[in-house]
Amino acid sequence: MNKSFSMELAGRTLTVDVGRVAAQANGAALMHYGDTVVLSTATASNKPREGIDFFPLSVEYEEKLYAVGKIPGGFIKREGKASENAVLTSRVIDRPMRPLFPKDYRNDVTLNNLVLCVDQDCSPEVTAMLGSAIATCISDIPFDGPTASTMVGMVDGELVFNPTSVQREKSTLALTVASTKDKVIMIEAGANELPEDKMIEAIFAAHEVNQKIIEFIDQIVAEVGKSKHSYVVCDTPAELYTDMVDFVTPEAMEAAVFTDEKQVREENIRQITDKLVARYEEEHPEWLPLLGEAIYKFEKKTVRKMILKDQKRPDGRKIDQIRRLAAEVDVLPRTHGSGMFTRGQTQVLTITTLGALAEIQRLDGIDANDKSKRYMHHYNFPSYSVGETKPSRGPGRREIGHGALAEKALVPVLPSEEEFPYAIRTVSEVLESNGSTSQGSICASTLSLMAAGVPIKAMVAGISVGLVTGESDDDYILLTDIQGLEDFFGDMDFKVAGTHNGITAIQMDIKIHGLTREIIEKAIYQTKVARTQILDEVMAPVISEPRTEVGPYSPKIVQIKIDPSKIGEVVGQRGKTINAIIDQTGVKIDITDEGAVSVCGVDKESIQKAIDIIKMIVTEFEEGQTYTGKVVSIKEFGAFIEFAPGKEGMVHISKISKQRVEHVEDVLTLGDVVKVVCLGQDKMGRISFSMKDVQQ
Repeated sequence: MNKSFSMELAGRTLTVDVGRVAAQANGAALMHYGDTVVLSTATASNKPREGIDFFPLSVEYEEKLYAVGKIPGGFIKREGKASENAVLTSRVIDRPMRPLFPKDYRNDVTLNNLVLCVDQDCSPEVTAMLGSAIATCISDIPFDGPTASTMVGMVDGELVFNPTSVQREKSTLALTVASTKDKVIMIEAGANELPEDKMIEAIFAAHEVNQKIIEFIDQIVAEVGKSKHSYVVCDTPAELYTDMVDFVTPEAMEAAVFTDEKQVREENIRQITDKLVARYEEEHPEWLPLLGEAIYKFEKKTVRKMILKDQKRPDGRKIDQIRRLAAEVDVLPRTHGSGMFTRGQTQVLTITTLGALAEIQRLDGIDANDKSKRYMHHYNFPSYSVGETKPSRGPGRREIGHGALAEKALVPVLPSEEEFPYAIRTVSEVLESNGSTSQGSICASTLSLMAAGVPIKAMVAGISVGLVTGESDDDYILLTDIQGLEDFFGDMDFKVAGTHNGITAIQMDIKIHGLTREIIEKAIYQTKVARTQILDEVMAPVISEPRTEVGPYSPKIVQIKIDPSKIGEVVGQRGKTINAIIDQTGVKIDITDEGAVSVCGVDKESIQKAIDIIKMIVTEFEEGQTYTGKVVSIKEFGAFIEFAPGKEGMVHISKISKQRVEHVEDVLTLGDVVKVVCLGQDKMGRISFSMKDVQQ
């Protein structure tokens, strides 16, 4: 039976159709927000997947260009692999949904969001987040929802919810908040150095909006929701766990994990595992396939008890202590800029490359506001960084997500195109990993950009805070600078990047059913203290401000402004003039519709020569002004002089020399470089020149 439900959301109508399409999915919701239409479905397998110790959830966000009236480019003319925006949206849908499924559920679940139509004022991303929550809530898949999501912008200092296209262009904040009935479960933000108190205000303003959406979802579930199906519980047998703990002992497990060296800890756990395998090979061979998950559970309980009850971290640090820090620049001699940041056993090297504006990334997606990217941040996480061996298959979703987070953190401090007319690419290579490499890449990238001579407005650093919770909301502990083990066994990874003035990016991942306001506020302020320490004590002593010039191996770019009506003269017919300038000087030239001309070259002399030629082309000849040109054509009545590609003038035979000239060839030959003076317009209105009247 087809049923439709509607509510007003941020001044626009949100409508959910249930039963109209995709009837064979476990749950399906056809979402309408304004004129944006997204089909969200939730499906689950009938049986658990064997041989795994995790919940196999897949989230897909499919962008179709027909949704914005476009035909895909290229030869194939159909959508290919997911765009970067689609990957990032899939991740942001996943993060608030995953914690609400049962911990012991092993059935495959896929949440699919098909973007069918886009109204630029109504975000398809938010629509898909709500659609996934609704489709799962009304399905028979076990899920402890609902969850609701809202985007927040800030225009002229005022908060706006689910901002329109125009508002997003003006906004100094791009915040997405997901909530359950009581708590905040996901935060994703990019901001223009927003103070901590303002960020907290925006988060909980969105949380209030989410409560109205949750009431709406509850009404839908009450009318059309299915009963949740039973499932095979996948947990460690109690008999195995008890025997293992008695054999190993909690004290031995605590001793095994208590070290600041990741490799030592892993070796200790391997030795415990070998002893258990030897114990059970004959007595209980049926336990061997379950041993890995049992050891994981034992190790997790040990680490959490150490932190929460004993306030003892596995590496011996204080609760708010950052690991050993180091920073350096100019690691690589010939790149345009390089910086390396080390935090404990996490080490990231970032390389900056500068290019002409023609090298910016062109985007062809469903968001009309996103047409190009001048700054590109890429993040690579090779297997050797964690001591493993596997072939590289290109960036996965995690790498794309971490690169985008660092990019988001740094964009607010980058110079404008007018201030620094370069395309900028930074690549973060993770050399060693033991927690929070994304924040390490932000620190390394700041160092690299400054070393490259990019005049960023302020230094940016990032840090992560973790969380271990007990039985109640008041029983918790926050950990500054979590290492891999604390992230793995903890409840939260709260990443915050910013400057001394405020926050530029947030990403919050949690494994529990939400956070209270108290925890969020403390975490945000705890990251501020930590990042201030990193900025002042580690990064500033290495390089306190951007270099005043780009390096010797970087391209040099000079930008001038010309009258837009003169652009055609510089370009020439079919690009003939501009190509001639490029051939003569070896530079790259970019011209905007507004008349901004960027000249890029490897040396200043070539750049200046190209600029002089362009200025000559766009400047009107002045009577009495002296010019230098090359003889390009000789006629009986005179010679034609080229001052710049496409710009010529004629010297009459009578104006070549003070002596009588019988033939032009007696004085001039093709290719001669001569000086002439402009005589102004002749009787025919043509500009004439003279060689003999040039003052020596």
